[in-house]
Amino acid sequence: MIDQAHADTARGASRPEEVPAQIAASADIDPRCRIGAGSLVWHLAQVREFAQIGSGTIIGRGVYIGPGVIVGRNCKIQNYALVYEPALLENGVFVGPGVVFTNDVFPRAINVDGSRKSNDDWEAVGVTVRTGASIGARAVCVAPLTIGRWSLIAAGAVVTKDVQDYALVAGVPAKRIGWVGRAGAALRDEGDGVFVCPVTGEKYLESGGALGLA
Repeated sequence: MIDQAHADTARGASRPEEVPAQIAASADIDPRCRIGAGSLVWHLAQVREFAQIGSGTIIGRGVYIGPGVIVGRNCKIQNYALVYEPALLENGVFVGPGVVFTNDVFPRAINVDGSRKSNDDWEAVGVTVRTGASIGARAVCVAPLTIGRWSLIAAGAVVTKDVQDYALVAGVPAKRIGWVGRAGAALRDEGDGVFVCPVTGEKYLESGGALGLA
């Protein structure tokens, strides 16, 4: 069981690296994985062999982390998200409830001779999520693809193509509908390629269809 003191740590009451990882008794944790200090793993989560979870990361109830998946520091993976190998999540990534990362371009249960496929019968492909990106609830990320830094994927989106840094994407299939800043708010278009964050006042410049900090 994870007590209130450990829940307070997850909210920032202490530095995550100052406390050991806390793992719910009902979680299924392979002894060959690595979970960083200050991380929280909630009830019924499964972390498979050779997965690496960075310090201060929260793994929600019922989350699945596949073999060899790499998750950075201070990520939040919400309830029942499915992160299939060989996914890579950099630092500070948010994954909403029920998000799915696929790993097979042409999935089949059997080979053409009727035999059941094994791991040797297909090549896994992964989703890479760059620093600070957020993926909304029930989104599906269809590998192979890369989701750029500080981008924001709307809830329920189906992402089939790479996502640019700072892009706000939505829909089925997902398309860019705007830009977001590091604070997560939609940027205000000031004209002449200048965008401003209404929360922080940070300025961004659009050039050649890409966005970056001014």
